[in-house]
Amino acid sequence: MSPMRWTGVFPAATTQFKPDLSVDYDASQQVLDNLVRDGVHGLVVLGTCGENNSLEPDEKRGLLKAAVEVVAGRVPIIVGCSELTTPRAAAFARDAEAIGANALMALPAMVYVPTEAELEAHFRTVAQASSLPIMLYNNPPAYRVSIGLEVLSRLADEPTIVAVKESAPDTRRFTDLSRAFGERFVLMAGLDDVALEGLLLGAKGWVSGLTSAFPQESVALVEAVEAGDLETARRIYRWFMPLLHLDAEHDLVQSIKLAEEMMGRGSERVRMPRLPLAGPRRAQVAAMVEEAAATRPALAKARAA
Repeated sequence: MSPMRWTGVFPAATTQFKPDLSVDYDASQQVLDNLVRDGVHGLVVLGTCGENNSLEPDEKRGLLKAAVEVVAGRVPIIVGCSELTTPRAAAFARDAEAIGANALMALPAMVYVPTEAELEAHFRTVAQASSLPIMLYNNPPAYRVSIGLEVLSRLADEPTIVAVKESAPDTRRFTDLSRAFGERFVLMAGLDDVALEGLLLGAKGWVSGLTSAFPQESVALVEAVEAGDLETARRIYRWFMPLLHLDAEHDLVQSIKLAEEMMGRGSERVRMPRLPLAGPRRAQVAAMVEEAAATRPALAKARAA
């Protein structure tokens, strides 16, 4: 098993489906293998882009097993823990550890909007269900609840809660978290179009959606930041930004999967209630991907830095 390292680029990998929308385990493995070969530092499976909540329990476990098999310890695997109830989340945490995940990305219980006490109790129960390190996922626009400083302060006594994926669009959160907790929690940038800001403000890594379509550029951007080459980082970021904005939209999964298909890296098929992009929106996103592909930045400078 690869050791857990909270640095670098962790694409939020997509789940691939067959034409009948059954899970395509082989194609999903191919997506993961290609990302590893392109130099990503870790993988997030069964997150939002993995359509976690559109999968049946056995499919989730089957996909995690397939991921562990194909990755074969080359990079760490973080698996999304996103369930309707706390007992189901705890059960998945136990199973994920047995299957071989390196870490959990824990989300608030789906649909229900909790109080702070309920949010704390949910995460504490998941944390105590396994020995896996946990990254809490804060995404107020998507999940209608913010993991505030008070909740994090109370959860600081849980040794397995070690990281926070910060997807709030307000980048002041990175500084607030660093001031409040110092090095207690590893911070990970989680919203693509403020990723560079997050990395500059203390995030150790980037959980990225659009990396699934353009992994080499994503890796080069983070390598440039780590090398202190901000000129290169800004150049890549400015080229990438039109696509990175898609990560903040409600149809991010469809857009990322369309970009993957256009770049020869996967299929745009999604499960209902999602539908593939159509009409003017599909044309708009396709044009953005085509422009990005035609103007890809030279990466030699970032690679050499």
